[in-house]
Amino acid sequence: MGSKNEGSGYWYGPDGQLDYSALVLKSLRDYRTAETAVRRSTRDSMGMGETDILALRYVLRVQASGGAVVPKDLSLFLGITSASTTSLIDRLVASGHVRRESHPTDRRSVVVVPTVESDREVRETLGAMHRRMMSVAEGLSVEEARVVVEFLARMTRAIEAESGDTEAK
Repeated sequence: MGSKNEGSGYWYGPDGQLDYSALVLKSLRDYRTAETAVRRSTRDSMGMGETDILALRYVLRVQASGGAVVPKDLSLFLGITSASTTSLIDRLVASGHVRRESHPTDRRSVVVVPTVESDREVRETLGAMHRRMMSVAEGLSVEEARVVVEFLARMTRAIEAESGDTEAK
């Protein structure tokens, strides 16, 4: 309440000029809506929940960079308990998306490895969208990219500050 747009109509300021701040926030909401719809569609087509798809994408990303994922890595990344991580890995193994393998240097541990099929499935499901998004990002000038990155970083800090304020109350 009490915003500069109060009583002035959503898209126009009190002086009748287009309110670009409102348009920017609307654009962010439109992007989030589109991204959420694609994520839901991806989860549905792969028969997975949100946490499962986040875990699989993490495992694929780490493997692509030459690393290995142990269950504790997934627990920390997802912010879940070790018991929940075990259940998650069990689901991903049962669905054929990952497998457990012996850790190469620690006999007491296992690594979580994505299957070739899951890598292919994620690439087919998300690859075209990622290529389109990368094309848009690559079309930005250096200055445009700098402005977008700084804007999004400031928005992230604004959201996190609100989150912190709420928890402190």
